[in-house]
Amino acid sequence: MKKLLLLCLLFFCAKAYAQTPEEQLTKLGITLPAISQPVASYVNVVRSGNLLFLSGKGPLKTDGQYIKGKLGKDLTIEEGAKAAELAAIQQLAVLKATLGDLNKVKRIVKVLGFVNSDSEFFEHPKVINGTSNLMIQVFGEKGKHARSALGVSALPFNMAVEVEMIVEVE
Repeated sequence: MKKLLLLCLLFFCAKAYAQTPEEQLTKLGITLPAISQPVASYVNVVRSGNLLFLSGKGPLKTDGQYIKGKLGKDLTIEEGAKAAELAAIQQLAVLKATLGDLNKVKRIVKVLGFVNSDSEFFEHPKVINGTSNLMIQVFGEKGKHARSALGVSALPFNMAVEVEMIVEVE
């Protein structure tokens, strides 16, 4: 009986100290922006059952400009990873606008990252880690996901990266 009470107490204490995704964002100093509107004939997100399919988003800075350029030519791996983090922040803004509460995210299922890269650049996974690491920081275990990181010869507006996601929700 004492073991059961101790387990219950530990469970409730762990729940009390667990931070919400919004609290994690605050702790990281991240404020979610207003979501950018699609630039062509598509929508930001489509829901099918408990899955959200998020359209690709780029690294939009607070001044409304994208981080632009090719990895391996114009940008370093670290600059590319920062761009991927900014694209992830855009995706979090879409999730927040769609769900109203990031606690409704059950799992980040899949991340697909496109890296605008020079033909001799091969470190695409290190760049897209900017997205992956932020998802894990915000959602913990629920933020761990399957992923593909691809190099492409060009992206819209010469963006450095573009990230799309599949997310399981309540």
